[in-house]
This record gives sequence, C-alpha cells and structure tokens, in this order.
Amino acid sequence: MPRTGGADVNLATDSLPRVVVRLGLPAVASALLLTAFVSLDSAWVGHFVGGAGLAAVSTSIFWIWMVVSMAEMVSVGLTAVASRRHGERRDAEAARAVGDALVFTGGLGIATAALGLYFLPRLFATMETPPAVTALGMQYLGTYLAGAPLIFGYFVVDAAFRAAGNTRLPFIMLVCATIIAAVLDPILITGWGPFPQLGVRGAALATIGVRGSLCVVGVLMLKHRGLVAFGAIEWTRIATIVRIGLPTAATGVVFSLIYVVMTRTTTRFGTPALAALGLGHRIESWMYMVGVGFGAAAAAIVGQNLGAGQPDRAARAGWLTLAMTGVPGVIACAALLLFPDTLAGLFSADAAVVAEASRYLQTAAYAQLVVSGETVLEGALGGAGWTLPPMITSTAITLARVPLAAWAAMHWGTTGIWWVISLTAIARALAMMGLWASGGWRGAQV
Repeated sequence: MPRTGGADVNLATDSLPRVVVRLGLPAVASALLLTAFVSLDSAWVGHFVGGAGLAAVSTSIFWIWMVVSMAEMVSVGLTAVASRRHGERRDAEAARAVGDALVFTGGLGIATAALGLYFLPRLFATMETPPAVTALGMQYLGTYLAGAPLIFGYFVVDAAFRAAGNTRLPFIMLVCATIIAAVLDPILITGWGPFPQLGVRGAALATIGVRGSLCVVGVLMLKHRGLVAFGAIEWTRIATIVRIGLPTAATGVVFSLIYVVMTRTTTRFGTPALAALGLGHRIESWMYMVGVGFGAAAAAIVGQNLGAGQPDRAARAGWLTLAMTGVPGVIACAALLLFPDTLAGLFSADAAVVAEASRYLQTAAYAQLVVSGETVLEGALGGAGWTLPPMITSTAITLARVPLAAWAAMHWGTTGIWWVISLTAIARALAMMGLWASGGWRGAQV
C-alpha cells in the first residue's frame, strides 16, 4: 500500500512500534510546544500584569475549553472519516472530506465567535469573578473569541495531516510559528518599542497568531500534497463527521460548564485560589498534552487499520501507544511532588498564589501516573468512530465533581477541591481503559 500525501510511515503495514513512535513523537512534540507557549504566555501575564491578570486568563480558560470542544467535534469526526478512507485506499474521498470540513468549520467558527462575544459579560457574571478579574478576563476572552474561525481551521488542518499519517510537517510549521509568537508575546503585553501596551489582549493575540498562521499555511500545504479538495459540500459526509465528533464535543462542553460551576465554589476562597486553579491546570497540561499527542497518533493508526480490515492490529496499537506514556507519567508525578513551589513560582511572584498552587500540584501528582489513559484511549476510540460510550462514561464521572467539590470544600477548603479533581481524573482514565478492553469499538461504522 503506497504512502499518502508524504506520510511519515504506512500505518497499516509498517512495524507497529515504529508506526507509533514515528507518528506519535511529532504529535506529542507539537502538543507540548503549544503547551510551552501557553505556559510562557501565562508566566508573562502573571509577572507583568499580576495576580488579577493571571486569574483572568485562568478563568477564561474554562470558556476557551468550550470553544475548543466545538472545534474538536470536527477534528475528531474528520480524523475518523479521513483515516478510514485512507486505510481503504480511497484517498480522493478523504481529500473531499477535508475540504468539506474546512468550509463547515469556518461557518461554525464565525457563529461561535458571534455568540461568544454577544454573551461575553454574562460568561464572567456566571462565575461571579471579582470585578478586577472580570474586566481583564473580558479583554482576554473577547480577543480570543474574535479569532475563533482561524483557531477552528487549525484543528481541521491538523486532523487532515494526522489522518494521512503525517505529523512531522505540522510539527515543523508549528515550531516556526511558535518561535515568532513567543517573541511577540511579551512585546504585545508590555508595549516594547513602537508596539502599544496591550496587556492581556496582547497575550490572546499572540495565541491567535500561532494557530491562525498555521491554519493559513496548513491549507496551502494540504493543497500542495493533494490532501484537500473543494467542491459542493456533501452534507451526508458532514453529518457523519458531526455524528462521530459530537459526543466528544459534548464531553468538552460539559467539562467546561462543570469547571465554571466549580469556579464559583473556588471563588469563595479568594483570587489566589482562582489563580491557583488555572495555574495548576497549566502545569498539569504538560502531561495531559503528552496523552493528547499520543492520542492523536492512536486515532489515525486505529482508523487506518480498521479501514484496512485489521482490528487486532488496531487493538494492539491502542495499548502500545498508552504504554509509551508510562515513563513521562512517572517523571511528571515526581516533579509535582518534589518541586511544587518551584513550578508554581515560574508563573507568579505572589506568595499566596504560589502556596495555593503548590497544594494543588502535590495533590494532582498521583493522577499523572494514569491520566494519559483517558486522553490516549479517547483518541483511539475516536479514531474508531466509537465516541458515544466514552462521552457518557466521562461525563458521568465529571458531573460528580460538582457535588463532591462542594462537599469537600466545606470540610477541607481548597485542599478538598483539589483532591476531588485528582481522584475523578484517575477514575476517568481507568474507565477509558475498561472501554478499550471491552472491544465494543471494533464494529463502529464510519
């Protein structure tokens, strides 16, 4: 079977460990590079704007997750459809699916931006954030929402390359874009030289710049490699993409809404607790993104192998990809247990924020050992097109955080909230392992 569009490896015939490494490592590197930029962005905000600015960015993240969840609806659905078509050696149909997804997601991004900007004041009113945090948060989130169409497009571009088995080229493009944005970030925040001082708006603009430029350049590269084709939209294909991706999007939306509710619980303990909640997620995201990267690889490998009629090889790919996250998990656990103050201090000079974030990180350390089980196997299940059972399972466990966090906060304060977050993350990971082991995904139709 020939390689597709400059793919790094043949996902259906090459040695499986080689396939996982060659496809997974660039995907992980890309995810970590984005995380590094976001973490650096938070550090600039924390040091130059202050605790209120960091809390504003932190609380905005919960709504940004919701926006990203809508983008992932198309990304997950497209990965399943396009990788299955490539596995069946129907590359032209895969290219048309990418073209349809790009057009559809452009409209979806515009609608999301318009609705988000219209309801922007209510988003922060719902979380009952302090006035200073609300004012800065509206600046940050409003700027981010304006760039939603480009951000949505980036997710489609990334899924198209991944479904074809090419993760190296997106990584190279991401390196170039991130270097430029990392230089612009502090300049836009602080107003160095001829640039105006934009504060948190500058941080959001730098983020949009990374993914927006990748969207534009990525479409051109897809066209050059024959991985995208445009024409009259085939709505049955869009319906399939949405059907597969919608449960994943719903999971993300519910997850975001639950954190909005939990933010109200955390707000009772002051701005340091709010900042610590977001800061803790920033630091945890390093391990989470390792799982996201390997999960993206697993989705493409599983999809192509099911398309090629090799479900047993797809099953092995899921477990092998998960196993490769074991060593990073141990390292992350040790780092959070041994150096919580140091890690928190990278993002804030506020002693109260650092102290609260350190408690969060030490509590979250144990979850790092298994947290990739959720993201890797959710990716694998999404690649198979079996997304409803994971959505029901993950959502049920995440919903339990609301009453559990409220109860724990009454007894142990913020420490109780942090433990609820950690233990439910472990539960979701174990649940995904059970679903993958069940094999119900083998018969999913795409």
